[in-house]
Formats: sequence, structure tokens, C-alpha cells
Amino acid sequence: MKRIYPKTVLLAAAALMAFSAPVQAAKMDNSIESSARESYVFKTYLQEDDIKIKSRDGVVTISGEVLNESHKMLAQETVAELPNVKGVDNQLKIKSEPAKNSDAWLTAKVKSTLLFHRSVSAKTEVEVKDGVVTLKGAAASPAQRELTTEYVKDIDGVKDVKNEMTVAGVKDEQRSLGDKIDDSSLTAQVKMTLLYHRSTSAINTKVTTRDGVVTLHGSARNTAEIDLATKLANDVTGVNSVVNRMIVE
Repeated sequence: MKRIYPKTVLLAAAALMAFSAPVQAAKMDNSIESSARESYVFKTYLQEDDIKIKSRDGVVTISGEVLNESHKMLAQETVAELPNVKGVDNQLKIKSEPAKNSDAWLTAKVKSTLLFHRSVSAKTEVEVKDGVVTLKGAAASPAQRELTTEYVKDIDGVKDVKNEMTVAGVKDEQRSLGDKIDDSSLTAQVKMTLLYHRSTSAINTKVTTRDGVVTLHGSARNTAEIDLATKLANDVTGVNSVVNRMIVE
């Protein structure tokens, strides 16, 4: 038997639904804004930047000023990976971006790339002249020193590397917070890492992260590119493991 509801009940239910929808949307937007501000990327790499975050029905507008282009990209990639985000309107302005491919531009790029890797020293000093990168500071081991050279050589724009780092045998303690990094920050860092490295910048890769496990999808020209993508992603601070589902085309 079909149940007949009084008209007043139906009107009340409709009114309740009309009221609750905006409330739920507002809660979702507030959650997105809060998650962005509390993300590892925003609290670690973008804390000195003036970034305003406003979400409306899942579409997030980020505005203000950031130090350079890499910060602008990193902010967008992090916000885009947050739950319930439908799109990002990136209105961030750059304070004083040096000319592309200049020594100052390359210095910032090298420093940003090294920040994401757990197997190199976070305190590495970087100097660039005519595209030649000189590395100074202390490495925890000969292997760390060699890996730093390998990573920097593979950054797009670097012509050569002079590694003047000393082996001090001291632990680089900045990497101890890796297991606390949120998934959206990990995805953003892996994307930026693959983009910065010359050998992986052109490959078609989709990155997702869940509970610290990074999954790579997409295509590569050969198995060497796939293996390198796995290696670079796995060395990003906070990544627990990498599942590589890329294929060779």
C-alpha cells in the first residue's frame, strides 16, 4: 500500500533539504581551506608566502604573493589534491621571479628539488655560474654526496656539477618528520620532483597517494624511465612506498 504524506510534511522536508545543502557546502569549503593551510607543503615550504585560500562549492581560489614560480606551482598542486576540491583558480602573483634559465632561476630550482629528497642533505649550499652548479656543505656519507651530484646533474638546465661537499658523517635530522606528511602534499612533491628532473620531465605520469603509498600511472618511452620515476618518487620525503603502474609505449 502506497503511503501518502500530508502536504505540510512534504513542505517541511523540502525546506529542510534546501537549508541543509548550503550548510553542508559551507562545511566542505571550510574543511578544504583548513586542510590547505594545515598541509605539510603550506606549513613547511610556503610558510613565508602571503597566500589567501577561498573555497566556494569545492572550487578553490588561491591569491596573494609567493616567492617564485615553483612556489606558485607547488601551492596549486597541493590544493588540487585535497579531498572534495573540484578545481583551482590560481591567481598567485610572483614577487620577483628571475629570468628563466638565468643562474638565479636555476639556483632556486636546484634548491627546491633537493628539499624534496630525503637521501640528500637539506643543508646543501648551492651556487650557480653560467649554468654550472657548485655544491658545498656537509654530506652524511660518500653515498649521499654522490647521490646529490646525480640528482643535480639531472635537473633541467644544469650544464655541469662541481661537488665540493665534505663527508662529515653527521645525520641530517630534518628528514625525521616524513611520516607526518599528508597525502596531498606528497602527491604535489612527487609531481614537482618528476617535473624538475630532466629524465622524467617529459613522461606522461599521473600521481596519486593514499596513506603515504604513491601510485604512478601513465606511459614512458622505456623501462629505464619507469625505473627512474620509481626511484625519484620513492626518495621524496614522507613516501612510504611506490606502486608503479606505468607502461612502455
